[in-house]
Amino acid sequence: EGLRKYMLGVYNYMASAVLLTGIVSLLTARSGLVFSMFGPTGSPNLFGWAMMAGPFILVMWLQIRIFKMSLIAAQAAYWIYATAVGISIATIFIAYTPVSIAQTFFATAAAFAGLSLWGYTTKRDMSGLGTFIVMGIWGLFATMLLNVFVFKSVLADTVMSGIGVLLFAAFTAYKTQEIKNIYSHVRGNSEMMAKTTIYGALHLYMAFINMFLFLLRFMGNRN
Repeated sequence: EGLRKYMLGVYNYMASAVLLTGIVSLLTARSGLVFSMFGPTGSPNLFGWAMMAGPFILVMWLQIRIFKMSLIAAQAAYWIYATAVGISIATIFIAYTPVSIAQTFFATAAAFAGLSLWGYTTKRDMSGLGTFIVMGIWGLFATMLLNVFVFKSVLADTVMSGIGVLLFAAFTAYKTQEIKNIYSHVRGNSEMMAKTTIYGALHLYMAFINMFLFLLRFMGNRN
C-alpha cells in the first residue's frame, strides 16, 4: 500500500508537469512570444538560445542539488523547469498541425504507460543497463548537435530520431524500476520520500517529453 501511494505520487507530479508544459507551450505559441526567439533569418537569437539552453542547465543543476535543498525549493525548481521546457518547445505548434501533435501525444502516453508498467512489474534487474542507456542518450545529443552545426543531414536526423525513441523507451522502463527500488531505502523518512518523489517524477517527465518530441518527427505533419 505504501509503495502504491508512493508511485502514484511520482506519476501525479510527472503528469502535472506534462500538463503545465503543454499549457505554457500553447500559450507561448499563441501569444507570439515564440517568434521573439528567432531573428530575421529564422535562426535563434540570444533569447532563443537562452530558452533552449536554460532548461538543460536547470535540470542538470536540479538533479545535483535536489537532495541538498529544501522541499519547497525543490518543488519550485521542478515547476520552473516544466515551465521553461514549455517555452522552449513552443515552436512545435508553429511547425506541426494540431491534429498530428494530439495524435503523437496520445501515442506517446500509451507507449509510456506500457513501458512504465513493464518496468514496474518485471523481475528482470535493469540496473546494469542504466549506464549504457544514459551513455547512449548523451551520445545521441552530442551527435545531434554535430548534425545541426556541421553535417546538416536530413537522413541522419531521421535515424537519430528513431534511436531517440528507443533510448527513451528503455529509459522509461529502467527509471520506473529504479524509482520503485528507491522506495525501500526512503520508506519512513517523510522528507526523503517527498524529495525522491520529485526526483523520480523529474526523470519520468524527461523521458515522456523527449519520447514525444522524437516521435513527433516521425508522426508529425508539418504546417
